[in-house]
Amino acid sequence: MSARTKARKRALDMLFQADVRGERLSAVVHAEAQRASGEPDRMASWLYAREIVDGVDDHRDEIDELIATYAQGWTLERMPNIDRALLRLASWEILHNAEVPAAVAIDEAVELAKELSTEDSGRFVNGVLGRIAEHRAA
Repeated sequence: MSARTKARKRALDMLFQADVRGERLSAVVHAEAQRASGEPDRMASWLYAREIVDGVDDHRDEIDELIATYAQGWTLERMPNIDRALLRLASWEILHNAEVPAAVAIDEAVELAKELSTEDSGRFVNGVLGRIAEHRAA
């Protein structure tokens, strides 16, 4: 598993935790930073995970607006928490990280959705992120 794949999983864990527990994202990041400081071999994945989470936090309104726009028939509140976190993570990569091709961000999110969420989540995540990627390209 690549360092970026591990970082995405760590970022997903932080986004999910903050959402489910109703905690401030900054508090979750702080706790994770303390844990990461004791694991120097995982520093590469921590740095990118932090970049993702900070980016999602900085652009939350824009990201959530696009997700809500392209998730036809679904409100953010109605989505499974894991799907919402995955959509936010991958949307940030698509919109704000030129180093990551949209197809890679989508594929990684879809694989995590298939592994961690509902039977239909992979298709749902793929469809919403595909529309967001088209929006960015337009």
